[in-house]
Amino acid sequence: MTERSTRVGKRGTVVIPSPTRRRYGIEEGTLLIVAERAEGILLRPAKLVPTEIYSPERIAEFLLSNAVSDADYEAACDEVRRLGLDPDDIKHVRPMGEDS
Repeated sequence: MTERSTRVGKRGTVVIPSPTRRRYGIEEGTLLIVAERAEGILLRPAKLVPTEIYSPERIAEFLLSNAVSDADYEAACDEVRRLGLDPDDIKHVRPMGEDS
């Protein structure tokens, strides 16, 4: 591991030396995680994972398709109706339940 020195500027700005930025893929706008450790401060690039926001129809599909019994399927249908949807209008495969 290479050590380099830098200075803290106005508002706590720290300049990371360019060889280190290149090595870790840090460029302008990169989000960093700042972690306090017993030995000092650890900076590391943050990994962002996109969040999928499901529509009510997609949630209904999950509910209906993941039922494992007839009773579970009926409970899923009730939940879908609470979402304001008709279970018959949702594309899904009715699972083979233990009651079937």
